[in-house]
Amino acid sequence: MIAPVKHIAAMSPYALAKLDAPGGKRLISLSQNESLRPPSPCVAEAVSNTLASAHLYPDPNWGDVRTALSGLHGIPADRILCGNGSMELIACLTQVFADDQNAVLAPAHAYPFFRTATLMARARYDTAPEKGGYVCVDALLDAVRADTRIVFVANPGNPTGTRIPRADLLCLRAGLRGDILLVIDEAYGEFADGFREPMFDLVERGDTVILRTLSKAYGLAGLRVGWGLFPPRIANEVRKVMNPNNVSIVGQAAAAAVLRDQPYMLETCEMTCQLRDGFIQRLRASGFDVADSFTNFALIRFGDAMSAQRADAALRAEGVVVRAQAGVGLPECLRVTVAAAEHLNHAADSLVRWAEGEKP
Repeated sequence: MIAPVKHIAAMSPYALAKLDAPGGKRLISLSQNESLRPPSPCVAEAVSNTLASAHLYPDPNWGDVRTALSGLHGIPADRILCGNGSMELIACLTQVFADDQNAVLAPAHAYPFFRTATLMARARYDTAPEKGGYVCVDALLDAVRADTRIVFVANPGNPTGTRIPRADLLCLRAGLRGDILLVIDEAYGEFADGFREPMFDLVERGDTVILRTLSKAYGLAGLRVGWGLFPPRIANEVRKVMNPNNVSIVGQAAAAAVLRDQPYMLETCEMTCQLRDGFIQRLRASGFDVADSFTNFALIRFGDAMSAQRADAALRAEGVVVRAQAGVGLPECLRVTVAAAEHLNHAADSLVRWAEGEKP
């Protein structure tokens, strides 16, 4: 038998959504936080134009994408790294800056891939409690240990959907030692950009990285393009472990195209937020506990884990697949991705019927 190395053998596989529906039911996936509509129409032409160059390797420096991001956010192009989704960048950061001699810290209900990447790097994964689904800066600072090397914070959070203000993140950074890397994952940042609290300037300190993705608001989940703003020294080290051909020609062309069609992305965000808020209000009116959200999903909290499991089963019986959250320490919660109005209405109707059936 060919055995894996011990730290990999001890890991559980990354939990994927179970996308199946009972016979005779149409699958409605509200489980993966994908965009509710396809990317900008300009993507089709941009992608088509790349096919004649498919025999060539992609640009290892992501030139068009960097230029578009630099112009959009007013940030230096040469400090931008692009990845095969932001997951690649998270994995590379942990590989470079954490090992079996130190630890990575994150909020208790943080994005699960933070843990996966940490375990792949053989580091210890520590967590700090949250307060009502919100990242608690004081708790994070209290959880810092002598061997802490990286602190991950997703803002807005996944699966909580909550956000913390810039002032809190500045306090967190100020309270961390200079040898601790702070990574702020803004995968859902476009849905919260209306609050106009950009964090890119924090990168100038040299000890902070800001990550984003084009999978959510821009609708490129299937093409896998993430990016981040890195201090030069951090970027130089991370590039050592990155695949130099990580983002395909097609992915780069699509990314540059969607970044230059901001009105379409902003319209997507507006549509998403309207549908999300309407869905939340309807469920609250029916007695459900649903948190405020600054993302493209809503988190529903049930009375206990068993109730959440019964609600999940009731939804799945109707062909609606949502995401259980036991894996992040929230077994009483289900996460529902914002999708077309008819799909959200079907999910809400199913939940209300289930709740009526639960009453004694």
